[in-house]
Amino acid sequence: PPGTSYADFAPRFTAHDFQPRQWAQLFRRAGARYVVLTTKHHEGFTNWGSPVSWNWNSVDTGPHRDLVGELGEALRESNLRYGLYHSLMEWFNPLYLADKQSDFKTQSFVLKKTMPELYDLVLKYKPDLIWSDGDWEAPDSYWNSTSFLAWLYNDSPVKDTVVVNDRWGRGCSCRHGGFYNCADKYRPGALPDHKWEMCSSLDRLSWGYRSNTSLAEVMDEMSVIEELVQTVSLGGNYLLNVGPTKEGVIVPIFQERLLALGRWLDTNGEAIYESQPWRVQMENATDTVWYTSKGPVVFAIFLRWPLDSVLHLSSPIPSPGTQVTLLGLGGTLEWQSQPGKGMLVTLPCMLPSPLPPQSGWVVKLEGVK
Repeated sequence: PPGTSYADFAPRFTAHDFQPRQWAQLFRRAGARYVVLTTKHHEGFTNWGSPVSWNWNSVDTGPHRDLVGELGEALRESNLRYGLYHSLMEWFNPLYLADKQSDFKTQSFVLKKTMPELYDLVLKYKPDLIWSDGDWEAPDSYWNSTSFLAWLYNDSPVKDTVVVNDRWGRGCSCRHGGFYNCADKYRPGALPDHKWEMCSSLDRLSWGYRSNTSLAEVMDEMSVIEELVQTVSLGGNYLLNVGPTKEGVIVPIFQERLLALGRWLDTNGEAIYESQPWRVQMENATDTVWYTSKGPVVFAIFLRWPLDSVLHLSSPIPSPGTQVTLLGLGGTLEWQSQPGKGMLVTLPCMLPSPLPPQSGWVVKLEGVK
């Protein structure tokens, strides 16, 4: 309503149902290897007891809990890597607004707020990853990004293990960083020459929780699997966002999507985890077959089941000793060389159904070039 400010919402953010161990268990079952928590978004509220965010943090008000610390402990117990998202800028902070007014010739906000908090996060929680954001209005020289990153990589307690993204000042994105995000929901057209990450959200319209989300606005299982497969085939990591409620709960529909992804990975993860891009990323005629590789082994991930149960692969060059298996199924599959190039793989017959089944499958190819 008019006259309401962000500050009015703090007491309503209770997190009284937040159970970090349950979150960690969910993320493990979803197949995650690393988890990134928003420690502070653009409104400036910190989810830990920041010493320079007086009364505008989760320990002084709202939950009265150190959410960053609690989740970190639970994730480490579950052997998951912990990343911290942090917004450099704050929409309403008078110090930031004054610096902006001066065309960023002054740095009061950076010296009194941004940098103390970044150093505090690293020293307190020793993150495996820092996901920086909110950088685009000012150059990296305003943010003091280079001196922070020099400290992070040379002298900080995580100097040998930490990784960072590419949002550290205007013009840095897609050019400087441990891995590139480039843009939200970024999809490269061809194999990038630098490690990158696709950041997506289960709610197609929001990164935060919306009480009025409708089912049609939530990604379905097939879309999530397709996005993961395309990303990994192009050498990227996949970061899938869920917005929790103000009570600290991940709603059941999001849990269901995450667990469905986890079940798919239980069967097909061999083609995803620790894989490398192959010499071909996708069949040129179609975007329904994508490739990954591990050493000499090639994985062909097909997103649509062929109607005649014969999979046409034009890119792999078979040899007499080529072996083909379907992940999740015992035994080998029959195949034959395709006249001209490639191979035809005979898949097991699927149960009759008016609709083809909806999710990806993987054939593992050994002895192909």
